[in-house]
Amino acid sequence: MRTLTGHPERSNGDDRGIQIYPLSFDDPVALARSLDGVSTLYNTYWVRFPHGRTSHDTAVANSRMLFQAAKHSGVQRIVHVSITHPAISSPYPYFAGKARVERALAETGVPFAIVRPAILFGDRGVLLNNIAWLLRHLPVFAIAGKGNYRVRPIHVDDLARLCVELGAGDVDVIVDALGPENPTFNELVAIIRDAVGSRSRIVNAPAHLVVLAATMIGRILHDVLLSREELFAMMGGLADSSADSTGEISVSTWIAEHGDELGRSYLNELDLHFR
Repeated sequence: MRTLTGHPERSNGDDRGIQIYPLSFDDPVALARSLDGVSTLYNTYWVRFPHGRTSHDTAVANSRMLFQAAKHSGVQRIVHVSITHPAISSPYPYFAGKARVERALAETGVPFAIVRPAILFGDRGVLLNNIAWLLRHLPVFAIAGKGNYRVRPIHVDDLARLCVELGAGDVDVIVDALGPENPTFNELVAIIRDAVGSRSRIVNAPAHLVVLAATMIGRILHDVLLSREELFAMMGGLADSSADSTGEISVSTWIAEHGDELGRSYLNELDLHFR
């Protein structure tokens, strides 16, 4: 087993018998060499938002390079983590970019499985943790619009299990990766508030004011707390799906069980991936 990572200096994989290779997008030959002998590639590479010289277009090009390197090295199957509701015509670059990556994967001719999660939770998941952090620190928590748009979170362990199962297959397949619950965003925030013992008042506010507040808080935290695209995509139902559940872990149960530690520290996306 080996991992290709943009942060090889952070990894302790050697302690667990995992080979560590840099994700060398600037060196296609080295990238292909790092995949020599690999039978199945599980691809989770993507960027949440543009930053510096990194954009969604960059991520699409890098993904295409990775798939071609896998094909050149004789990889027999690629399991790719995408997103619910990708579309080339999407007004949101994240979702349009994900659709372009799916197309690039299909064009390689390598047998593939595509899994499409909406929102992830568990371990160091950013979204739920940082909602909890805000609820612990702010007297008021604003939800955009009516808050009646639904989300379909899946636990990272359920996603990993699904990927492994699909990695053992031999036919091309696309599956929405979904947990068993789809609470409204109002309900999700209320569940987190109760679990962490917050006294923050939950209010509904116009979306543009929520974006403005998130931008101001993000500047204080030196992070991107929430992008306009992420908010409007969620409000438009793109974080939900009517497909059958593939996961077993309930988001409400997990939050209740981890309320004591959830949101104790803020998870900075720029620190995690760019700095």
